[in-house]
Amino acid sequence: MTSQPDTSMAPQSEQARRVVVAAPRGYCAGVDRAVITVEKALDTYGPPVYVRKQIVHNRHVVENLEQRGAIFVEELAEVPAGATVVFSAHGVSPAVHSEASDRGLKTIDATCPLVTKVHHEAKRFARDDLDILLIGHAGHEEVEGTTGEAPSHITLVQSPDDVADVEVRDPAKVAWLSQTTLSVDETLETVGKLREKFPLLMDPPSDDICYATQNRQLAVKQIAAHSDLVIVVGSSNSSNSVRLVEVALEAGAKAAYRVDNAGEVADSWLDGVHSVGVTSGASVPDDLVQGVLELLVSKGFPAAVEERLTEESLVFALPPELRKDLRSGAASD
Repeated sequence: MTSQPDTSMAPQSEQARRVVVAAPRGYCAGVDRAVITVEKALDTYGPPVYVRKQIVHNRHVVENLEQRGAIFVEELAEVPAGATVVFSAHGVSPAVHSEASDRGLKTIDATCPLVTKVHHEAKRFARDDLDILLIGHAGHEEVEGTTGEAPSHITLVQSPDDVADVEVRDPAKVAWLSQTTLSVDETLETVGKLREKFPLLMDPPSDDICYATQNRQLAVKQIAAHSDLVIVVGSSNSSNSVRLVEVALEAGAKAAYRVDNAGEVADSWLDGVHSVGVTSGASVPDDLVQGVLELLVSKGFPAAVEERLTEESLVFALPPELRKDLRSGAASD
């Protein structure tokens, strides 16, 4: 057994403090693409550019785009006829596309390509007349968009506890899909229980939980085990940010909290804390993380060291309708 230095009697000030920031963290390729899409649309067409729902689930990003002239709406009925509207990274149902076409709106679809992949899987399973068990959270835009692709075939399963009540037409013709931003571990638990109930359950062609969600969960697991406190930067409506708090606690962090920014870090959280881990959800600009790290320095903690799990190099092209107008030099009216 490896001996450890005895710090039990050492004054708190003498015990080494440490701050570790996880990597990867923050923007994923889909979020980066969506935010740039709105920025380029504003530059190309001029304000206002309308955006259905929050382009990504981060209030600071939304507020910054609003200052540049983006107008966020809940539904297309709020968009003037003939205006330009961007669909958020979370995707929309075919009914929304039809409504936009009927109203003569110019649409730019910033749906993350990994969400689009799930939509295609839903349509394919529906064409094969399978019952589709969609693992996700009720009311989330991504779930609503995916469900809209095959509403008569999809049943929502929100947690492992829901599995007992799931019913299908034919246990031999059933498949599962998932929201891309879920907890990897809980999703696997749900799938395991579904497979116990439906042994012939079909898998999607590839994992639905996106690479960035998985990487950020694995990275926070890496730092949580040796952290007294984990601070996750992300908004309350960001599914992947909320999951990071849960994952940190499950991985051994003594405490974990989500904040939108440094101003939400409570002094009481730092009492008696020597090791702090910091990370952020996939829709969070890194300056918000840097703000938390600067706050910790001001409270007497050292500069952070980074623990990197892996490198991310994936980049998605901008939506084709926007690329076309950028090439042709479309100008504001």
